[in-house]
Amino acid sequence: MSEKNLLGDQANVKALAERLSQCPEVTKYDHAEEKEAGVLAHSFSDLEESFRTFLTKQLPQLMNHELSPSELFDVLIDIGEEFRHILYHIRDPKFYGYLNNQHDGDG
Repeated sequence: MSEKNLLGDQANVKALAERLSQCPEVTKYDHAEEKEAGVLAHSFSDLEESFRTFLTKQLPQLMNHELSPSELFDVLIDIGEEFRHILYHIRDPKFYGYLNNQHDGDG
């Protein structure tokens, strides 16, 4: 797979941030020098890269029947670290803060 990342260059990230800054529901989370639109655009860029890494590299490695148990464990650890990075970029934007809250009686 040689799909190009939509947010693979800073010009696209900046353009997305500018677009998001037009949304009052986003800008209400602006704080001092940190603009929520920029935080979201950066997070989406990193998430795109992490999801692509998981889907195009790590998941195929996990499906490789020739891996030893030790190599399989290493892939699982790498996936966990990628998931840690994904969780950070889900939790970082204030806009998605509701995802971090626990709700009694849900689920």
